[in-house]
Amino acid sequence: MAQTALLSVSDKTGILEFAQALHGLGVKLLSTGGTAKLLADAGLPVTEVADHTGFPEMLDGRVKTLHPKIHGGLLARRDLPAHVAAIKEHGIDTIDLLVVNLYPFEATVAKPGCTLEDAIENIDIGGPAMVRSAAKNWKDVGVLTDASQYAVALAELKADGKLSDKTKFAFSVAAFNRIADYDGAISDYLSAIDFDASIGQPAPTRSLFPAQSNGRFVKVQDLRYGENPHQQAAFYRDLYPAPGSLVSAMQLQGKELSYNNIADADAAWECVKSFDEPACVIVKHANPCGVAVGTDANEAYSKAFKTDPTSAFGGIIAFNRPVDLATAQAVNKQFVEVLMAPGYTPEALEVFQATKAKLNVRVLEIALPQGGTTDWDNGRNAMDVKRVGSGLLIQTADNHELALADLKVVSKKQPTPQQLQDLLFAWKVAKYVKSNAIVFCADGMTMGVGAGQMSRLDSARIASIKAEHAGLSLKDTAVASDAFFPFRDGLDVVVDAGAGCVIQPGGSMRDQEVIDAADERGVVMVLSGVRHFRH
Repeated sequence: MAQTALLSVSDKTGILEFAQALHGLGVKLLSTGGTAKLLADAGLPVTEVADHTGFPEMLDGRVKTLHPKIHGGLLARRDLPAHVAAIKEHGIDTIDLLVVNLYPFEATVAKPGCTLEDAIENIDIGGPAMVRSAAKNWKDVGVLTDASQYAVALAELKADGKLSDKTKFAFSVAAFNRIADYDGAISDYLSAIDFDASIGQPAPTRSLFPAQSNGRFVKVQDLRYGENPHQQAAFYRDLYPAPGSLVSAMQLQGKELSYNNIADADAAWECVKSFDEPACVIVKHANPCGVAVGTDANEAYSKAFKTDPTSAFGGIIAFNRPVDLATAQAVNKQFVEVLMAPGYTPEALEVFQATKAKLNVRVLEIALPQGGTTDWDNGRNAMDVKRVGSGLLIQTADNHELALADLKVVSKKQPTPQQLQDLLFAWKVAKYVKSNAIVFCADGMTMGVGAGQMSRLDSARIASIKAEHAGLSLKDTAVASDAFFPFRDGLDVVVDAGAGCVIQPGGSMRDQEVIDAADERGVVMVLSGVRHFRH
């Protein structure tokens, strides 16, 4: 008996060609509305669902496929005599192939000015119902929910006259995933609506934080293990990842990325792409241990490496400019776990392919984001999530960028133009250092980094010790503190180490005491007005 396919798609990409191929294979075509018209206009023999069911479309198309002749044809198990007898008794023909994609709810609510009415009208009812029916009965029905599946289905139909169980099961899983994503998007949108505040407004008022949060992620790969060998792990990406984010990376060579590689690589990439000038960031254990800008990638790397050569061993290195031969040769002198850049010259890649040991280096190529006004345009997360016991903490991501005009000089001593640039550089780096963070900088490079201590004083002391071990002088350096100095002792420690100017958020009850201390010590103090805790 000839197979029957029901085609009902919102996005009609490739559907005509697919239907023509099905017809060529002797498959009977059923369809609805606009899809049926498209096929009929192309000269294909197609039966309207209304003619098939004997029941007209009604309620502006809201009811057309919600009918026993459709769902009976999708849900009937061919291996159960009782099912076969039941559909025969009621004159229901089986449907062997379902091709459905849904009303564009996600695209609709993403449009500026989308009304609640527009959103509601783009909630598909019949489509998801059919998809669920077909996906449940996957052994007998192939369900296609994306145009990318058409070629796979046609290849098997042409070769074997039917879809394999493996392919039908894969299509079923994809179908249920699509329904989950779709329902999650609807839930996120509707549960974010402030109904009272929306009354009388042209577009509904939406909270940043919906009453229910539905995570939608796709697995990229399983990992060998997690943070430690006794833990299991996998890497997932957003359903719609932003261009220029870590998940868009293409691995050119090297061993498989580990859990820690990915976490550290993200820290390095987020930091390096925040700079406009050629920059290099070296990360170890999620903290930048060397950051610098230069005239080119090679100079930036040379300066960044000087900050802390010991910690740079086995680190993650990120560039925001393509890596050339000279830069590759410089990096090749140290042990590096992961290397990231927007591109590599052929000669640079040859450097990392010259020996078996260097072939293990994980070399990633990531295009820089195009830039623009939104977090998406800049390849950034709009929200940050942290797992806690049986719950989530969700916050808007720390995407604040400090401009020169935002700085407030509170000391009697005024900063020089060079000090202002160094302070902005130090502040940008401190944003990516774990709290409590103290960062010494000079001439576009980090000179000492203190991270993750319970006491800000200890972070400052560690930064000084690291600078001393690296043979770097902290005389007249710029210092950034990610949060305010609660007492003057924190300022005294960094000034004793050599700081000539300091940037901090301010906001402490003892701000004036700290400002007076800056004047007493003869250093510049600038307030950012913004805190950058990073835990």
